Amino acid sequence: MKQFSGFIVNEQDERFQADIKETTLDELSTGDVTIRVAYSSVNYKDSLAAKQNGGVIRQYPMIPGIDLSGTVLTSTDARFKEGQDVLVTGYGLGVTHTGGFAQLARVPGDWVVPLPNGLSLKDAMIFGTAGFTAALSVQALEEHGLSQNKDATILVTGATGGVGSLAIAMLKQLGYQNILALSRKKESEQALKKIGASQVLLVDDFLPEKIKPLAKQTVDFVVDTVGGDITAALLAQLRYGGSLAICGNAAGIKLNTTVLPFILRGINILGIDSVNVPMDPRLAMWKRLATDLNVSHHELVNEISLAQLPDTLAQLQAGTHIGRTIIKMN
Repeated sequence: MKQFSGFIVNEQDERFQADIKETTLDELSTGDVTIRVAYSSVNYKDSLAAKQNGGVIRQYPMIPGIDLSGTVLTSTDARFKEGQDVLVTGYGLGVTHTGGFAQLARVPGDWVVPLPNGLSLKDAMIFGTAGFTAALSVQALEEHGLSQNKDATILVTGATGGVGSLAIAMLKQLGYQNILALSRKKESEQALKKIGASQVLLVDDFLPEKIKPLAKQTVDFVVDTVGGDITAALLAQLRYGGSLAICGNAAGIKLNTTVLPFILRGINILGIDSVNVPMDPRLAMWKRLATDLNVSHHELVNEISLAQLPDTLAQLQAGTHIGRTIIKMN
């Protein structure tokens, strides 16, 4: 069996290893469609998968990588043919099923999305799970009043991350002008303004010493990629009828709040899941990513080889990574 390269994590006798190795098709999870991977992308979830006790992978060995785009090599699913360009994000990819950090992947046909017209295989991974999540968050806010208020004040947390930076770019492209970027990285202020932020707020200045149940109403809508105390502080500041789309937990999974902003100001928390979205809305969202939400010209994109992946994962784990990193497979 012909060998190919993959980034493989393994844990045996409490010893954890994460290395680029040669592997074969026999080591891949079962599936209907075998794909020659052209690009993958690196997400925060992937960085957790690549560390011991990261809480993502429970069965070893595993090839992480929750995103991939590429070309069908073989398929027993009649919906897909050899040579067709496709993408896969979410489901169990790179978590319970061998994922995108390898030159070949094999997946169930029910997970596969035909590459939309208007996107290249590279574009698809500039978006990946991060862009798909950002688009779902923006659409959820649109459905709760944002689309009727182009002058709304919108705050995006985790602004230098993949989801946050893409959300800012999408909101800007849709015509919104009052986009506040919340970040811990002061050095990224100009980069955030370049992609669409009208103002950059630093977390240390934003978070009060004590979070009150209700605070001054300052923002209409929020794309929240981090969770934790930042979410609690923002709920207290949402204007009447405002909405917060929550899609991440990098700052913690606990939410210390009260019912007051909900029953006195009529605000909403909108939960965003990008993993198990049914296929029909999934296809519709990828169509938007190829059209009105197409910001694949995104400024904060870095392209690496598979050999450079460990360094990028380390940056994500250390909190120093900015924007999107995509992997070009050879």
